Amino acid sequence: MAATSLTAPPSFSGLRRISPKLDAAVSSHQSFFHRVNSSTRLVSSSSSSHRSPRGVVAMAGSGKFFVGGNWKCNGTKDSIAKLVSDLNSATLEADVDVVVSPPFVYIDQVKSSLTDRIDISGQNSWVGKGGAFTGEISVEQLKDLGCKWVILGHSERRHVIGEKDEFIGKKAAYALSEGLGVIACIGEKLEEREAGKTFDVCFAQLKAFADAVPSWENIVVAYEPVWAIGTGKVASPQQAQEVHVAVRGWLKKNVSEEVASKTRIIYGGSVNGGNSAELAKEEDIDGFLVGGASLKGPEFATIVNSVTSKKVAA
Repeated sequence: MAATSLTAPPSFSGLRRISPKLDAAVSSHQSFFHRVNSSTRLVSSSSSSHRSPRGVVAMAGSGKFFVGGNWKCNGTKDSIAKLVSDLNSATLEADVDVVVSPPFVYIDQVKSSLTDRIDISGQNSWVGKGGAFTGEISVEQLKDLGCKWVILGHSERRHVIGEKDEFIGKKAAYALSEGLGVIACIGEKLEEREAGKTFDVCFAQLKAFADAVPSWENIVVAYEPVWAIGTGKVASPQQAQEVHVAVRGWLKKNVSEEVASKTRIIYGGSVNGGNSAELAKEEDIDGFLVGGASLKGPEFATIVNSVTSKKVAA
């Protein structure tokens, strides 16, 4: 793909949704990323971002809400057995794709005891075929354990481990080529948001995926503002929606209209059972990537079932 200018626009010009009826709503948010209040939350200029949601049946390629639980580096055999038991007994809405991502050492335990209603994801994978790469896990090994997805580009991999955009893009390309779905994470740090660089950062991360992947058919994009991950701070529904609109607009402009329409864009960042229903009502929030709350079976089930809010709003 040809190189794309990543200069942050002063408005949403060029980032509009596919439907012409949304143009007025988008244009009302000009200079959105230049207004930051004392709590680091971006202030919307109006309530026009509350557009009528697309509805579950019109969402993404599969027509399903998507909720992933990233268990990160948490758990013991006993605590995970209890979590799996809670998930197995939970009542989950049928029209949601549900995925959990255990620590690597517990994937086999989870796969052998968790209901088939919930798929398994790896939290990371190597950039190519396995071999002499100490501490890594290969796509082939994840598939051998029954994983169908892998999380790539999570902020903790980017900013703690030091993975670069291009490297993450190559990892995504290899995972897709071997048949794993990719949960492709993007998101800005607090200082980047305060400097008005949210678009710059997210678009650069998207471009690294776009430059590398052969297809977007099996990719879910997860927007996770770094300042909201594990902090208890969460973007308001309107703030999350506005970034999701911009991401979908970037896909339309730089990949294709079809990809923009079909790709599920999910939100992550202190999502919990108390805020998921309101977030789910937003048109371009197609699900969630959940951290700490995914370690609590009943609460995770509540988040999964927040799809009913989108149905009501539709």
